[in-house]
Amino acid sequence: MQPLLESGGRMEEEPSNLPVSLRGRVSAFETRAREAYKRKPISHWILLVLSSAAMLVAFPASSLLSRVYYANGGTSKWIISWVAVAGWPLTALILLPTYLVCKTSPTPLTLKLTYSYIVLGLLSAADNLMYAYAYAYLPASTASLLASSSLVFSALFGYLLVKNKLNAAIVNAVVVITAAMTIIALDSDSDRYGNVTDKQYIWGFVWDILGSALHGLIFALSELVFVKLVGRRSFHVVLEQQVMVSLFAFVFTTIGVIVNNDFQGMKYEARSFKGGKSSYYLVLIWSTISFQLGVLGSVAVLFLSSTVLAGVLNAIRVPLTSIAAVILLKDPMSGLKILSLVVTFWGFGCYIYGSSSPSKDSS
Repeated sequence: MQPLLESGGRMEEEPSNLPVSLRGRVSAFETRAREAYKRKPISHWILLVLSSAAMLVAFPASSLLSRVYYANGGTSKWIISWVAVAGWPLTALILLPTYLVCKTSPTPLTLKLTYSYIVLGLLSAADNLMYAYAYAYLPASTASLLASSSLVFSALFGYLLVKNKLNAAIVNAVVVITAAMTIIALDSDSDRYGNVTDKQYIWGFVWDILGSALHGLIFALSELVFVKLVGRRSFHVVLEQQVMVSLFAFVFTTIGVIVNNDFQGMKYEARSFKGGKSSYYLVLIWSTISFQLGVLGSVAVLFLSSTVLAGVLNAIRVPLTSIAAVILLKDPMSGLKILSLVVTFWGFGCYIYGSSSPSKDSS
């Protein structure tokens, strides 16, 4: 703006200033990026790249494998729920070296903290079961798009429980993503599988939204545990919470599987599964590994970078899952679903912008 003031504000000089301003912004961004890169060792960036790749590959793979299980003869919702938490020992194996090598001390398990882990574990078990019903009745691309509404509920519950601030960009994201879910509802006749009834499709839609709402509540309650009970947030503390919550979710889900006699039913499913027993067990094993790798990747990204980058990666994995489902599983992709995908991506962008924008009173 300085040349405009010096020349009396002549309008004809304004266009010549815009490229300079753009170049200045690009140059400033490059400078900040170089400074940020130099402040961290190369090992930090390698771990961040690997963690980001884990999020972008493992979570979509887990979603697709759940759909593969149902498409090839699997029927149990409890088994898919159990698979989602059966990999908790992998996280525990990552946690142990932080005690032995880094000489950190385990967080003391108070009665309130233990009770919080039990509640979060129960909610996680219920959340996994809801998503299992969703993937049983919906295409993976549709289920993934609907599950992105968990961001809406995370923002709302974060505001109500943790007193996180809401600004115009975040509110806009809530409205936009809600509109994307409405578009999918209007397009329900184009992507329903032939063996899925109208009632089952509607219930899959409902369970997916309810699971997303519960996921948002779990996210807010987890943050509340850090604020109120733990009082600090470090890599090993986040891993501790993940291990404990997954452990209790595993216990609750295992009880459900036993009561429902689904462990015995696995033998029958394996015999009738398309591709045979080996394919059946490989699907379940890789589902367990991929889901846990995605969880570890997201925890590492949160610790190594920020919630903003985690939000960016979470936004990217939604279209990745949908596109992969169309290519690999031949999911139907109508014009309205593509529109919903674009609108959802825009909503994520609004949320990321709103989350990364500093408040007026911030230094």
